[in-house]
Amino acid sequence: MVRSPVGQNPAGPAARVAVLGRGLVPPGDPVLRGDDLGVLHGDGLFETMHLRDGKPWLRDEHLARLATAATAVELALPPVAALVDLLDEVRTGWPAPVEGALRLVCTRGPEAGGPPTVYATLSEVPAATRAARRDGIAVATLPLGLPAAARTGLDWLPAGVKSTSYAVNSAARRWARRSGVDDVLWTSSDGYALEGPTANVVWLTDGVLCTVPAATTGILAGTTAAWLLAHATELGLSADERMATPAGLHAADGVWFTSSLRGAAEIHTLDGVRRNPCPRTPALHSLLGFPVG
Repeated sequence: MVRSPVGQNPAGPAARVAVLGRGLVPPGDPVLRGDDLGVLHGDGLFETMHLRDGKPWLRDEHLARLATAATAVELALPPVAALVDLLDEVRTGWPAPVEGALRLVCTRGPEAGGPPTVYATLSEVPAATRAARRDGIAVATLPLGLPAAARTGLDWLPAGVKSTSYAVNSAARRWARRSGVDDVLWTSSDGYALEGPTANVVWLTDGVLCTVPAATTGILAGTTAAWLLAHATELGLSADERMATPAGLHAADGVWFTSSLRGAAEIHTLDGVRRNPCPRTPALHSLLGFPVG
């Protein structure tokens, strides 16, 4: 059996776990069967939400993305109301001033068959994540080995899903650590920037806030990036989805990695080249509503 997290951060509240149909699980109690396909094959989906003031930001957008992915991989989800109740159960009583990482996981369940395994976890947003938001990050490009449009041309391959099969993402993050950078930006074999292992790339050029189109590249459509571009006019900017090369990003006025917990982390160094700080970064943080400090 796979058990729930044990222990408590001395500086913040203890992590929590709630299982659909069981409620909150005491630390040390079993959560998953050993033959769960989410463990054996990475056959499952998840969403991570930023808990602010005790409430999950963009909850409905995350649940909609989960539902779209579940259809693509033929995974039967519980009703949305049951998922919302599970999220509410695990977050009730969480201290409002503490940023939380609220994760919802749905696997295909036991290998021998049965209902999906569904559970939610809640923990404090790691200090390293908050530091990346505050201080920015160093990023290196890393070839993915595929043309930008390759994945969308394969009708059997569910592209752009947030899967628990994270081997490639984890390998990229390990490469980043070995290479002395904070994160990587995958690039296509035809020379375009795609996404990070856990983030979308957003850049500003000539007053246009841009991100990579998910529909034509098969990258994960980011909820944070989409919200930011939808509200770009509040910063006096326009928005667009377009392709960019690493050279184009070097020439941009600002480049950020956006994700559910980091918000917008400015890329201050790209492939070893130090970038000038973008004066728009504080406004992006303020618009997104993530605390910086």
